[in-house]
Order: sequence, then C-alpha cells, then structure tokens
Amino acid sequence: MGTLAIAGLGPGDEALVTPEVSAALAAATDIVGYAAYVARVRPRDGLTLHPSDNRVELQRASEALQLASEGRQVVVVSSGDPGVFAMASAVFEALELQPQWAKLDIRVLPGVTAMLAAAARAGAPLGHDFCAINLSDNLKPWPLIEKRLRLAAEADFAIAIYNPRSSSRPEAFGRALDILNRAGCGERIVIFARAVSAPDERIETVRLCESRPEMADMRTLVIVGNSATRRVGRWVYAPRHAR
Repeated sequence: MGTLAIAGLGPGDEALVTPEVSAALAAATDIVGYAAYVARVRPRDGLTLHPSDNRVELQRASEALQLASEGRQVVVVSSGDPGVFAMASAVFEALELQPQWAKLDIRVLPGVTAMLAAAARAGAPLGHDFCAINLSDNLKPWPLIEKRLRLAAEADFAIAIYNPRSSSRPEAFGRALDILNRAGCGERIVIFARAVSAPDERIETVRLCESRPEMADMRTLVIVGNSATRRVGRWVYAPRHAR
C-alpha cells in the first residue's frame, strides 16, 4: 500500500508552505489537484503531475485513492488549507463511496488558509467569534447562502467570505452586500484582501455601505467585521471583549 497526503499549499507565497507539507511534496511520487495548484509544485525526476479541471473533485479524489492503492506516494494539493472549502472533504466523500480503500494511510496536512493570511495582513479582524461562508452555489442552493448570511449578521459574527464573485456568477457578491446592508451591517468595516502574499497583493478597507461588487473577484477574500470591529492606525481588529 502507498500513502495519501491531502496538503494545503497556503495562499501563494512559498514562505507560507509549512515544513510538513514541503516534506510530503519532496517524498511524493504523484501530485494530484486542480491544474492551477499543481502548477505551484516544481517538476522533478520521479514525480508525476496529475492536473485536472476545477469541478471534478470526486473524480480527482478517486484517482488519488487509486494511485495510493497501487503503492504510490500521493499528495493531493489544495490552496490554503485542504480542510477549508477544499479537497479533504472530497477525498473522504470518495472514500465513503469506495470503502475498499479505507485502510490506506491517509493524512491531512494543514495549511495557511486565505482568511488567516488576509486577517494577518489587516491586523486582527478575526480576534473574536467569526464564521466563514463560501458564496459559490455550485454545491449548495443560493437560498441557503442567504439564510446563513442573515443569521451570521444577526449573531454579530465577523464573516470571512470566500469566492465572492466570478465571471459565471457576477451578481452573487452584490446580492450578499444587499443582504448584509438590509441586516443593519452598513457601518461595519469590510476588508478586501486580494491575492494575499502574491506580488499583486492589494488590501482595501471600507465601510460595508461603501462596498461595491466590482471591488471583489475570485482572488479576493472579504472579511466583514462585527459591530465592534475598529481601526487603530492602518490596522483593523476585533476587540477581545463582547457586550
């Protein structure tokens, strides 16, 4: 039997890849993942790269399990952390559908996910209770996304928003902003963190009522502060105490 590691490559900068993940990549015989993430792994002798399309997660997971069952040292790569809107869940879903691979040596190797990298650049906007919501409706209905946004606003969570806006659903983020404005969040601080740790990184901080849909794209992580979130100089933070 081989091994299967599900690894997070972090937000982009190689300095944010953990030593544990680097060691797994160095020992791998096969790298499986979305093409853009596989491209972040340097080719070398003895390593086979298996890039695939963005919407074939179960197929990709099954391929990785099959390779590991053949004695290969396989690493499935995701950006950020593999357990946050990424490949770890897909691998375990495939494993549940194909239990003959249940005895494989499988490890999940954490990474620096986008919301933590973005929060660190801005200060400490996730310093109190927060939640993360993915605006993609590929795998869940939009009414559920709306419900979760409303309830997160009502509960006064800081909200990390993944996948806010894409060419296939350009209206989603505008609808999310409308929901949050109607929920009374207009004065909350919002951080737009684009391409964190990449050369074209951009951090912009505004009030939610000043936010516009075109300020975000698929490379942007949006953090909506809670009602107590404040600025100190150029930094944004959530106070540790709640009333």
